[in-house]
Amino acid sequence: MPESRSVMDSAEGHFKKVLHNEANENASDNDSECSDNEKIAFIPTKEHKESDSDEEDETSDKAEAAVMQMLKEEEDREKEAEDPDYGNAYSVSTTEEVIQQASQTEGKDFKVFQHERESQSPEIRKPPEFLKKLRLHIWASLSRAQYVSLLKDFVESEFFVIDGDSLLLMFLDVETQYLNFFYQIECFLQDFTEKGAKYVIVFFKDAEQMYLPCPHFLFLRTALIEHLRHNTGTTVHTEFSHCLSSKWEIFLKNSYPYFIIISDIGLTSLQTDYLSILIAHSLSKKINVVLASGQEYDILRVYGYHVQSVYKHRLFFQKYEGDLRNACENLVKYKEPFMCLYEHLKLSLKRIQKEVCQTIRLLKQLWPEGSDIRRVVCVLACAVGLKIYSNTLENANTSVGAKTKRSARGRSKPLSPEEAADLCRMQCLTVAFLLHMPLSQRAQIRIMKSCWTKQVLPLIKMQQLCMHFALTQLSDTSDWKLDLTYLPDLNDDSLLINLAHYYEVEYIKGLELKKELGKEMENEYQCLWDTVTKLAAKYSFGDAFPIRKTSQLFLEQKQTFKDYEAEIPNIGLIPVKSGLVEDYAGDVLKDLPVLESNDPAVTSLIKYKEFDELCHWHSGRPLTEEYERIRCNADAKSKDPEERRQIQKLQTFRHFYGSTLEDSASKLIVHQEDVSRNTNAAVKKTQKKHKSKAERIAEENSRRLKAKEEKKEQEQWKALCVPTQKEIKANLTVGIDRLEKFLKTLKSKSVKFTVEMTGLSACLEAWKEHCREQGNKSKDLSKAVQVMRRIHILLEKYQDLLEKPHLQKLTRYLRLLGFENLACSLSGQTEESNDQSISNYTVEVGPARFQLQYMDYYLLREERNDPDPRVQHFIPDTWQRELLDAVDNNESAVIVAPTSSGKTYASYYCMEKVLKMSNDGVVVYVAPTKALVNQVVGTIYSRFTKKLPDGLVVCGVFTRDYRNDVMNSQILVTVPQCLEILMLSPRCQEWTKRIQYVIFDEVHCLGGEIGAEVWEHLLVTIRCPFLALSATVSNPEHLTEWLQSVKRYWQRAENRIERSSRNSGNNFTGKCKVKSKVQEQKKSYRVRLVLYEERYNDLEKYVCSLKDGDFIIEHCHPCAALTVNHIENYGIPSDLSLSPRESIQLYDTMVKVWQKWQRAQELDPEEFVSFKNKVVIKKADVRKYEQELKKELSRWIVLGQTQKVNELLEHLKPKPVDCSEQEKWKHFASFVDKLHEMDKLPAIFFIFNVNSVECAAKNVFFNLLKKQKSERDPNTERQKERLRDELRKVKKMLRKFNPQDTKKLSSSKMEDMVCLLTTKQQLEKRLKRLTAIPSVCTYADSKAVDEDTLWKIFHRLRFERRGYLQQMMALRGIGYHHGSMSAKARQVVEMLFRLGYIKVVTATSTLALGINMPCKSVVFAEDSVFLDALNYRQMSGRAGRRGQDMIGNVFFYDIPLPKVERLMKSNVPQLKGQFPLTVSLILRLMLLVAKADDKADARAKALSVLKHSLMSFRKERYAEILKIYFMFSLQFLIKEGYLDQEGNPMGFAGLVTHLYYYEPSNFVLVSFLVKGLFHKLCQPIKGSTVFSEDVLEKLVLILANLFGRKYLPACSMKYKRTFCQSKVFLEDLPQDFADAVNEYNTKVEENFAHFLLTTAKLADIEQEYRLPLSKTDFTSKNWHGSELASYLMDNTKSISAISPFACLSGVVDNDLFHGEIINKAVLRSLGINVTNCPLLYLTKYDNQGRRRPLNAYALDFYKHGSLIALTTDNWLNEGDAYDALKDFSLLIKSIGYDQLVLFNIQYSSSLKQLKMKQCFFFFLNQNITE
Repeated sequence: MPESRSVMDSAEGHFKKVLHNEANENASDNDSECSDNEKIAFIPTKEHKESDSDEEDETSDKAEAAVMQMLKEEEDREKEAEDPDYGNAYSVSTTEEVIQQASQTEGKDFKVFQHERESQSPEIRKPPEFLKKLRLHIWASLSRAQYVSLLKDFVESEFFVIDGDSLLLMFLDVETQYLNFFYQIECFLQDFTEKGAKYVIVFFKDAEQMYLPCPHFLFLRTALIEHLRHNTGTTVHTEFSHCLSSKWEIFLKNSYPYFIIISDIGLTSLQTDYLSILIAHSLSKKINVVLASGQEYDILRVYGYHVQSVYKHRLFFQKYEGDLRNACENLVKYKEPFMCLYEHLKLSLKRIQKEVCQTIRLLKQLWPEGSDIRRVVCVLACAVGLKIYSNTLENANTSVGAKTKRSARGRSKPLSPEEAADLCRMQCLTVAFLLHMPLSQRAQIRIMKSCWTKQVLPLIKMQQLCMHFALTQLSDTSDWKLDLTYLPDLNDDSLLINLAHYYEVEYIKGLELKKELGKEMENEYQCLWDTVTKLAAKYSFGDAFPIRKTSQLFLEQKQTFKDYEAEIPNIGLIPVKSGLVEDYAGDVLKDLPVLESNDPAVTSLIKYKEFDELCHWHSGRPLTEEYERIRCNADAKSKDPEERRQIQKLQTFRHFYGSTLEDSASKLIVHQEDVSRNTNAAVKKTQKKHKSKAERIAEENSRRLKAKEEKKEQEQWKALCVPTQKEIKANLTVGIDRLEKFLKTLKSKSVKFTVEMTGLSACLEAWKEHCREQGNKSKDLSKAVQVMRRIHILLEKYQDLLEKPHLQKLTRYLRLLGFENLACSLSGQTEESNDQSISNYTVEVGPARFQLQYMDYYLLREERNDPDPRVQHFIPDTWQRELLDAVDNNESAVIVAPTSSGKTYASYYCMEKVLKMSNDGVVVYVAPTKALVNQVVGTIYSRFTKKLPDGLVVCGVFTRDYRNDVMNSQILVTVPQCLEILMLSPRCQEWTKRIQYVIFDEVHCLGGEIGAEVWEHLLVTIRCPFLALSATVSNPEHLTEWLQSVKRYWQRAENRIERSSRNSGNNFTGKCKVKSKVQEQKKSYRVRLVLYEERYNDLEKYVCSLKDGDFIIEHCHPCAALTVNHIENYGIPSDLSLSPRESIQLYDTMVKVWQKWQRAQELDPEEFVSFKNKVVIKKADVRKYEQELKKELSRWIVLGQTQKVNELLEHLKPKPVDCSEQEKWKHFASFVDKLHEMDKLPAIFFIFNVNSVECAAKNVFFNLLKKQKSERDPNTERQKERLRDELRKVKKMLRKFNPQDTKKLSSSKMEDMVCLLTTKQQLEKRLKRLTAIPSVCTYADSKAVDEDTLWKIFHRLRFERRGYLQQMMALRGIGYHHGSMSAKARQVVEMLFRLGYIKVVTATSTLALGINMPCKSVVFAEDSVFLDALNYRQMSGRAGRRGQDMIGNVFFYDIPLPKVERLMKSNVPQLKGQFPLTVSLILRLMLLVAKADDKADARAKALSVLKHSLMSFRKERYAEILKIYFMFSLQFLIKEGYLDQEGNPMGFAGLVTHLYYYEPSNFVLVSFLVKGLFHKLCQPIKGSTVFSEDVLEKLVLILANLFGRKYLPACSMKYKRTFCQSKVFLEDLPQDFADAVNEYNTKVEENFAHFLLTTAKLADIEQEYRLPLSKTDFTSKNWHGSELASYLMDNTKSISAISPFACLSGVVDNDLFHGEIINKAVLRSLGINVTNCPLLYLTKYDNQGRRRPLNAYALDFYKHGSLIALTTDNWLNEGDAYDALKDFSLLIKSIGYDQLVLFNIQYSSSLKQLKMKQCFFFFLNQNITE
């Protein structure tokens, strides 16, 4: 391995430098320049500076040829990766080729056959070749499934489908009792319902055939369908025959569900294939699939494996549709099935069905009043079963000869009719118990291990078939009153077995064991048996008593009763003496038992040394705030020259980066103000009565200056007036653009007015000229629009300057356009003009319609004209002033306003205020991503500068992998996790008190999946005011109320702290040095809500599709997304806004659809009250019209005109054409060209796959290269070659002259040199002209950026992987942007796009979150599970640049129309909060309280975190759950030795809290350290400090098992495949480590079980006896007891914390000590989920008991270092792979360096060596080497 060693050596050299510079680490994700060591082998960037080297003569054409070659190779490689060959995959085992679960229940004595397949079981036949292909196709698709939150985008209009059979398969278990089975299913469905999900359940008719061999499951299926239909509000569909039926396809097309939940494995291989066809069909119809297996849930979310529908699924279906239909037909084709009992008794199922039908008719006569379904099904099953069984035996006995008798020796002897009757009597008795005995007593019944004999099972199965047919026929009975409430409790096998055991074993032992049934039970049983005998009157089966008339044994005499495990120790909590615990959970504690001090659980507690953290884990530096604030490396004052140079370069770049974000490059100089000055001083000053002499002089000077400027502007206009008028007449669009650009440069209002009047006249002349040219032809009304637009501007903005002649002129122009009523309105006169010449220039459209339909986005908004002295460069709107007022008053505010509306201005105003107040006040800006952090830092550097004392800086940064000037800056920009570290650190209390304001950007991240709880912690721990900004919060009122409750808490807490400190006479805050410096401001606890819903630009949506190589781009009216059902149920969404043009379109369609519409005249635009005779219709007026139309549309439905509404919506709907994925990407470059032609660039193209993002950009680039090649003159090449030769010769000659010694040259030589230099310049110019990119072959705007700036930006790409390619693409106006790129590469794209140079950017969702990259158009070019309502709002919000675009465009490029409609009408999901607590967080809070200097402040913060969860706000139940969880966490921490009984941290508490992000792996890691396992593993090679490859590999294996765990679906292991480079499935931990994990898990499970047992008494017992979804109650009201029932109960059985439904399946308290059963068994009303228990499962299993393997991506990458292998073998997307590896490397960094020296020198050293491997860090700094 010499090559890999050399790579390692170079990596090692690189990492020595990284380690050396760790304190100021500037890796590729930071902004500083790369070091020389970071160079990699790639085409070098052409330097802008001139060079004498011949090598620089390499032309751009040759470079582009190299790039084209590289692109082609990459495309080939990607194509191979996309379509892998699965020929080398083979099945691991044949387990799925035989009956799986069913095999446990089916024996020789009971089989179901069909006539065609008697000879050969369908299970063992060889599968056809096509089914093998299908299985491989499904396996390949499912293995790539992404594990995501399923309900993350759920809103009121969404719904998904659950395949009923898959639902059944999820919970089918032979050991699960009947009622418990229904309980588990209802829990599953109720979890979805509680989380706001809408779903329907579909049972396909033909799938029923699959269950015939398993009658128990068939009966369950039928009962489940009827129960869901009759007892729940769930929609159940059973009308579809199978998944390929036309009805089902129509249903999918019309409803387009969000996804379908389907199982990938059935009871039999037959059913598995059937489900595979369902999966293949769903994916082919663009419906995503979620696997039924592997789903997990917590209190707020459901997670599952999501399979995205892509083109290859549609292609597979198209290719094999015929085979799929044949396979489906064969799978469900059963002809006249029959069953065989005891191998020789044959019975037709049709006969059973017929008998059931006849018996139901008889029963109706016996029970005309109807009855409970349990009684009905019981008597039917017993009567029909006995009749058919007896009849079959009779027939068999008469026809059987001696030969048959001889052959019967090997088989079971059938039961006699009398014995069968005994079984049925016990079944009737069981139902009698079910009818009367309460669930609380049934739960206590003893657990039997006995099972039925082989003779009994066939009869029971036949009865189950009878039950199935009975339920099927009873469901159609409408003329008979049946109580179907208790459908889930038709049977209790456990009770029946108990009764059977009693009567055949205990009853016969003597009188003392003969127990009374009780009068009530006797009567019920007697009634049931009498009815059975009447229904089977043909046969005599005896009386009801005695219950057993025969001695036949029904049960196998093996182990009878279940053995309970070891006795559970005393239940109770270890006492904790902590004020925090008492304050928070005291109300819960008082009801819970507490252990005595001498209890073994208390006396055996681990005693560690008290923990006190004195220095940083990373560096060993002192952990004090003073150390953090030492005067060093601020403003480049470091002594190290290299370090100083790096800081200077970083700051220079930030200034430059910031200049691309701000309109003005000038800096705002902020001076320190006097501390005593307050914000009202300026106001008071203006209220003075007399001005001083100095003030009068200043005013006079200002007036003179303005007059001078005005005169200068008048002269400028005088010079430009005539040329501008001529240009407007020649080309209206160009002329108007020039006019408006000039207007922006003017300050004088009078000059602007003159310009506007001149512009109006010129526009009118252009319109008249156009009318004369067109004559009677149709006119281009866009020219008239410009006339009317100028009139609008003059009337609105210059009203005070308009005099009578001006108004007369405007009136004349309005008449000229044909707007007589407007002219009269403006002039105040009513007489009409008789001028015939005017008619030649009219627009022939009513004025209101003209303004709405044609002026559209030019209509003016309501804007204020009064300046605000606080704002310099623009006039703020009312809502913006409210924000500034909030900041001035030190109030908090929640700001919800659209993207680009200007909400962030308040943030910078807030920063400026704090900077002015003092040198010590701090503003913290919290951004969700590092990209946004960099952007804000750049803006701050561009806006602010301040003279500060040495060691202090204006701006500091703190992210997970980079920190600079954290404690000694006045503005700290950070991510939430890092601020949380500071807020909860005992050592940073003084710093937190200096915080004056916290700004939370993108606060909707509170609703995110990962890290959302951190946002909550910050919002509740800060004591200062805050600003919370977002564009997408759907319930801002709820959020504001929650935050206001937090502020009220802090008001009380601070008053309490102040009183306490005053009373004690020891004011802690008085000791604080900072307090004297930070100005004490008036405190305010108010939280304002500032809402602004109006976008500056309207958004217009377009649906794009491809037909015959041409693009169809259709306008998509927002109302087209609606349906009648949606309007009826939810109304029209409030944010479904229409542009003026769309409002007119809606009105016109309404008139067209309903010609007799009564309000048509009233809502006609010309008659509408807000428009009539109005010269200037504004956006606000149009909004009123829009609302009126929407109300009318809803009213149509109320009036019963649903047909008209459907017709209307259908009219508005676009009709896109579906195209293949291949065609879509093939024509992508042409689509970009089309947008370029339509003038819709710049545009961002959102694509969710990293690979596709790059490919799409390269595709566009490649297209431009080909275009240039095709248009190039063949002679050009020869000319360029000739010029290059000449240039080379000239340079060679110039080298002979020494430029340093020109004085010694003779005059002739000097002339020669000058001549050569002139020639060189001329040749270079000519060559540059020839090599320049033609304008038609680039989208770049060369005028947007000067050449120096351009090359300065490109300079940052010089060491980047693919840097040259990115530069070449940028030169053609193309870029791509995704999270896997380095920060530098992303910033280059961002800067060039903002500056207007790059026009086309393909991007993932990295651009959705707050990055300032406004554009003209946004294109959604790929569907994805991540394209949800929230991302859609964020991404589409980028369209429409304020001040540049009048309208924003949103294009959907081949996105399914139902998905487009869903996105448009969906509201953003509401913020509901997260589960806020973890065990690690509670340890951090306890550590804060114990170690903080200011105890009162620390305690108030900890209590605020515990008490103020958004999840529990106004939800008492959740608040109680959190208290229970808090108590468990404390008990766990005390038992594990992290806390003592006073709540003080001990032992390894510091290490655990340092790795809090990785719970529960942080606890497991500590257990490894305590056992010395790493010490044993990490032994260096003898005689050296280096570790062997085996040791390092094993170390990675251990870490990969602990951290960054990604589970694959269980089905991914179904086939073995020879993977290219990866192992894919992670190996198990080494045995000693695995044993340690098991030991840890056992302790955790014990703790958790004790906790559950302790808290069980808090459960709502009444709720526990009801089914969760149907609310069916099982607390019997009329139970009078029974001696036999009491005898059957086991009072020693402990079930205090177990759901009574789970008890029926034999679950007891002891079972809670096994984590995997907790969710199914624990009392549901406690609301406790095992996901909150810090267990680290070594193996995870899905519902079917299959192992879910861990993805070995980290270990595989460690071995081969190939990203491509991870995307092909390990089924990861490139972006996901990059993020996962990056997180893993940061983890190694976290636990590496000197952190673990305290514990283990060898382990720390091995981690250092591991970090020097090229795989984990080298690839990150070079952005992944391939």
